Amino acid sequence: MTTNHGFGSRVGGVLCLDFVNTVRGRISTLPDRGAREDADAIVGERLVSYDALLRWGGFAEVLTTRQVKVLAAEAERRPVRSATVLRRAITVREAMYGLFKGAIAGWPARPDDLAVMNRELQIARAHERLTAAPHGAVIDYGDPASALDGVLWPIVRSARELLTSSRLERLGQCPGDECGWLFLDTSRSGRRQWCDMKDCGNVAKVRRFREKARHA
Repeated sequence: MTTNHGFGSRVGGVLCLDFVNTVRGRISTLPDRGAREDADAIVGERLVSYDALLRWGGFAEVLTTRQVKVLAAEAERRPVRSATVLRRAITVREAMYGLFKGAIAGWPARPDDLAVMNRELQIARAHERLTAAPHGAVIDYGDPASALDGVLWPIVRSARELLTSSRLERLGQCPGDECGWLFLDTSRSGRRQWCDMKDCGNVAKVRRFREKARHA
């Protein structure tokens, strides 16, 4: 085990990738001979409750401190509904992972993943609105605290924007043991390998040094 990620890191570079990375890691095996194998096992689920989803929303600045408190109180009043939203969150997260990993590996998008994304996008679009900006207008969702699933709306919009942009070609996946975190490679060289050089990259460096020392 080389990673112990919590909500203290946002290495994805894009909101939707940071959301996909709300697991401690994944056991990821790239396919041989072009066969598709993307049913990667999750190692350490982080979204263990609706409260955890809210805490991540606050950490990722999707929700303000006030909105987190309002939604937490609403979740206590509506436990069945909040549990349903949590299941939706994990389902759409895994659909995103399937689509993004497929993009990295060159696989066609799976219909089930697209169906999940389209369902959540339809819900999010119903809440979109134009508001004034210094240079024109921007799309926002009003107050996310008005609905228990409001935290998901900007996330699925972020995924839509990435999946339909040329930036998708800069998508990468960390090869660290039990990591598998996704990131957008914005480096000038385009050769970024690790989720974080201080984490998985440093562990790999230490391992290579020890192996060389043993052989020497």
